[in-house]
Amino acid sequence: MSNKTDSSTRDRWARLRFSIIGHLLAAPPEAGELRRALTELAAKSWRHPTTGLSVRFGFSTLERWFYNAREHADPVGVLRNHPRTDAGQHRTLSAAAITAITQQYQAHPQWTVQLHYDNLLVTLGGDLPSYSTVRRYMKQQGFLRKSRPARNTDGALAAQRRLDEFEVRSFEVDHVNALWHLDFHHCSRKIVTRDGRWLKPIMLCIIDDRSRLVCHAQWYLDETVETLVHGFCQALQKRFLPRALMTDNGSAMLAEEFTEGLSRLSILHETTLPYSPYQNAKQESFWGNVEGRLMAMLDGEAEVTLDGLNHATQVWVERAYHHTVHSEIKCTPLKRYLQGPQVGRECPGSEALRQAFRIQVTRKQRRSDGTLSLEGKRFEIPSRYRTLSIITLRYARWDLGHVDLIDDHTGAILCPLYPLDKSANANGQRRRLAAPDVSPVPPNTGTAPLLQQMMDAQAATGLPPAYLTKE
Repeated sequence: MSNKTDSSTRDRWARLRFSIIGHLLAAPPEAGELRRALTELAAKSWRHPTTGLSVRFGFSTLERWFYNAREHADPVGVLRNHPRTDAGQHRTLSAAAITAITQQYQAHPQWTVQLHYDNLLVTLGGDLPSYSTVRRYMKQQGFLRKSRPARNTDGALAAQRRLDEFEVRSFEVDHVNALWHLDFHHCSRKIVTRDGRWLKPIMLCIIDDRSRLVCHAQWYLDETVETLVHGFCQALQKRFLPRALMTDNGSAMLAEEFTEGLSRLSILHETTLPYSPYQNAKQESFWGNVEGRLMAMLDGEAEVTLDGLNHATQVWVERAYHHTVHSEIKCTPLKRYLQGPQVGRECPGSEALRQAFRIQVTRKQRRSDGTLSLEGKRFEIPSRYRTLSIITLRYARWDLGHVDLIDDHTGAILCPLYPLDKSANANGQRRRLAAPDVSPVPPNTGTAPLLQQMMDAQAATGLPPAYLTKE
């Protein structure tokens, strides 16, 4: 029983006792009449304050209540049930019992207290106190039952230790668009694709931390970085540029295209610790709404397509979820989002977003034909950049149709690059290269200056040449 429940019960008992003897305090009986009054009260039945059943109280009990209340400045307070003086204490355990309990808990933290006690009976026998004593001791020491790690790996075990050693606190930022949450969710049911396959779709959802507003939600058939960028850019164009984004450590979230794009848009990327989904709890809580309400309303549909599911999701989010009072923020997500305060920034256009979510690499130019190799394909470099030996490129690995040559010093886009077209080059037409702009000079005659300098220095020594002529 919690402390709050204990306090409430003691208050109800105090009020009952005061209601029984309160009139004796307001109008004290004459000398010799107190016994008769208490005897009449002892013959009456009263309603039990917790069970509601009929209960009676003895003469001596009522007499004790009367004298205690009469002699105290706070009659109701003195009539309350006071906690036991030994509350929270337990029988002194022997050193052997403490050692056995500690070692067994360290070896089996997933066991219940009852299972620990049953095994300790075998180990210690008569030296073990009662179950209640052992349970209170384990609770006092923080020996609580722990869940098993999801995976028996070093990362999962480290996450479990961190959860055991550090407190978990709920948080909420003070501004709208200060922090967004992003995650993928695997649907509980399958849909039928256009080619007749049955697959489980995956939802990408982005939620604002302060308002719980869904910035964008969409179902896909994979969770690649291309899908992530596709959905995230829609969220940016629907709302604003956030100040920070929290994700887990999925491969798509850590892909270079995505992290580089966040950096170019000045969005701080914060990742949760491995195997710690509770750190993104607002996002995890939303999945309960998706499965418990949205997907539940589609149970009657025998065949659901991806387009149909996405259409239903958009309608449900905009017309139901955003207009439903959230139990934690005590208002609708849309209302709180509009109330602010707002720290979002204006979102750039579609072309700027496409250019942002790309990686930047360097390649060496082939001097023979002015090309380079990228993702197994050859690209031509304009002749005006033929003097560059190292080429800096920016592109997305899923979109080789947009590859740009970058100025390595300023980051500016110099020109787009296109794949090598050998068929077009087979016509034999070639662009004339621009000749260097140098003034004409007379043809070189005589000995080179450096050699002439060395010959003059040798002659100045007066030594003969170090060779013999042959007749």
